Amino acid sequence: MSSQLRSETSFARKDYQYYSGSSVAELSHLVGYSSVQAASQKHGGSVGSHNTYDQELQSKCFPQNIQTLDERRFSDESSHEMNFPAQTSSEQYCTLESSSATGGCTIYNTPSTVSFSPNGSPMSQQESQTYPQEATQSPYDADGSPLSLSCITDNENDMWSKLKELEAAMLGPDTDIMDSSDSFQGGVNLDQSEFELESWNQMMEIMNPKRDLKEVLISCAKAVSDDNIPRANQLIGDLRNMVSVSGEPIQRLGAYMLEGLIARLSSTGSGIYKSLRCKEPASAELLSYMHILYEVCPYFKFGYMSANGAIAEAVKDENHIHIIDFQIAQGSQWVTLMQALASRPGGPPHIRITGIDDANSEYARGGGLQIVGQRLSRLADSCKIPFEFHAAPVSGVDIQFNSLGVRTGEAIVVNFAYVLHHMPDESVSTENHRDRLLRLIKSLSPKVVTLVEQESNTNTAAFFPRFLETLNYYTAMFESIDATLPRDHKERINVEQHCLARDVVNIIACEGAERVERHELLGKWKSRFRMAGFTPYPLSSVVNSTIKTLLDNYCEKYKLDEKDGALYLGWMKRDLVVSCAWV
Repeated sequence: MSSQLRSETSFARKDYQYYSGSSVAELSHLVGYSSVQAASQKHGGSVGSHNTYDQELQSKCFPQNIQTLDERRFSDESSHEMNFPAQTSSEQYCTLESSSATGGCTIYNTPSTVSFSPNGSPMSQQESQTYPQEATQSPYDADGSPLSLSCITDNENDMWSKLKELEAAMLGPDTDIMDSSDSFQGGVNLDQSEFELESWNQMMEIMNPKRDLKEVLISCAKAVSDDNIPRANQLIGDLRNMVSVSGEPIQRLGAYMLEGLIARLSSTGSGIYKSLRCKEPASAELLSYMHILYEVCPYFKFGYMSANGAIAEAVKDENHIHIIDFQIAQGSQWVTLMQALASRPGGPPHIRITGIDDANSEYARGGGLQIVGQRLSRLADSCKIPFEFHAAPVSGVDIQFNSLGVRTGEAIVVNFAYVLHHMPDESVSTENHRDRLLRLIKSLSPKVVTLVEQESNTNTAAFFPRFLETLNYYTAMFESIDATLPRDHKERINVEQHCLARDVVNIIACEGAERVERHELLGKWKSRFRMAGFTPYPLSSVVNSTIKTLLDNYCEKYKLDEKDGALYLGWMKRDLVVSCAWV
């Protein structure tokens, strides 16, 4: 879940007023005033000016085609069954490397005809077959029944002969997986026992057509981890026939994890990630993909709402507020907070926002930070808030005290939403920017610091356990997408490919400084914050109740838990995102 996804949401929406994920009314409770009361006092009982502003601001902030999730995106296209023609009955397997927003892709052919049922689920006439066979030979007997070891005589010589026949039928007459029968007749040859055990395992896999995709992915990753290249290449060939970017959640995720494994085997250093980066779509298209993901999953709204709730409570009595956002993207997070602060008794505070940027956000946004400053300035004018915007177009690792423009007398707020995991730590560089930034922020004596991160452990873990963690985490993520985004949605592949897939590939394929997706569990973040001198700042119960209301609009499998002053959002039994605050 790349931090560039903070570019996703429109600035203003009518009616329900969730905007970037927070309810203005709920935030107003935290600052001690109702936005409805404020509107009534300022506009003679009318809130129409806000609605007019909302419409104007939304039309300027985002391309017309992504202001909201168009109903056409979710139209029921599944009422007609779609079948690939019989003469081209090959499932298309699109690689991340070659695929693009226009749909071009490298195609690997698999011996199956795929159709889609009315509910959008792919079906295959030959789902169970995962190993190529000779056209003129078959592992089936005359009546069509598959050969079974149970019908093989107990005589060892006869058994071995039958296995050799089966091997020839499955793999061709030139294959030499099994050794001569002499080694079997006289008992196991100790010098060859390991080789024969591996050969037997491979034979059993061939004879078992219904293999579990997750198990094959794990076996392949283990082979890569053990530097068993022949074994890894064999399983990669099998996986190409099992994954699909348009199939079940595990098939779609498997396609991108397979890309990561291939990249890890074929490249080193920076070439791994760059070689797999598909052609970027136009910035407006990328922004639309981000917006779709933002709408279909509550992860980003959860992060914004919880962070804004902590900030609103911490600065409710402050007159000069300086918000330092380490990943400002579109600036969308601050819309509801500014509107809530505008309704305070005695007038709104003076607000200054420092926006820190990166190249990904600039590309998706279609320009520099001045775009964000102009949008927020228009919002502030409409709310009659004294406002300043300070642009800091530098990477987080390059931030120094002078970059932040701190002034005496300001109440400082620092926001780390889905960004701190990109900062390299002591395992990557002796500079340890992750901890250096925390110490720098603590030296500013902030009123509150908010942290929103993925609850995953991929930072310092070795390759194989990191692969398992990624598989577990993103399986839940892809399943949660499936609950809301129809399987036949025409933009599904683009959303997953450009918003999630490259993070997965980076975690699996890259090492050292090139591996930028370095998530840590909250327990580790707590240790880092405490070492920097911070203490926990409990989130308000109002925040908890507001997020529960938000989740009423989503699948019941999303779970919200509060533990030790932090909020966890998860899918079923897997925690996916955690939010907390520090002071």
